[in-house]
Amino acid sequence: MSISDLMGNLGFILIALSFLVRDIVWLRILSILSQLVLIGYNYFGPPEPLWLVINWSLLFLAINVFQIWALFRERRAVRFTDQEQELYGTIFRALAPVEFLKLLRIASWAKADPGQTLATAGTPLDDVLLIYHGAASVQRGGQTVGSMKDGAFIGEMEFFSTEPAAATVVVTAPTAYLKWSRADLRKLFARNPSMVPAVQAAFSAELIQKLHSA
Repeated sequence: MSISDLMGNLGFILIALSFLVRDIVWLRILSILSQLVLIGYNYFGPPEPLWLVINWSLLFLAINVFQIWALFRERRAVRFTDQEQELYGTIFRALAPVEFLKLLRIASWAKADPGQTLATAGTPLDDVLLIYHGAASVQRGGQTVGSMKDGAFIGEMEFFSTEPAAATVVVTAPTAYLKWSRADLRKLFARNPSMVPAVQAAFSAELIQKLHSA
């Protein structure tokens, strides 16, 4: 395999890797690297440089460089509390900072004491909850079938369906949590459809963890 063939394959491998990352900055960095490699491939590989492809690659490269600059500028402009920064860095990192700020604006903080019920099996849920600090048990048919701790969502599966709560969730330790109205979330996603895949990714990660626990 020639060097030009290696460069071409490397360029497309970098593009493929960019589709696998969730962080938008890394996606754009990989895209820039792939464009640089493909520019070299289209310049040195053919008998004559393919200027049409090279010029378009340069344009895509410039767009990604500008977008990275805009993202870092945006991130410097947004300030989170320590709690919010922890949530952003661990659960919602796929969102842009401004998008996460919009999500926070429609959320409210709440506390629950041991014994308090956050969800009841068979009852529709009006909210989506996220345990920030605390613990809860998951019960079905009067039996404890699992537990929840920091970073666990309640009602995320039901949000995208019309089904009622699948289990009862009872607090077992002093718990602080975030609460989003389902109606407010739907309005937010209708105004900002680009947020939906990132939030779905956070919900899906939590669902996978629940299935593994089960």
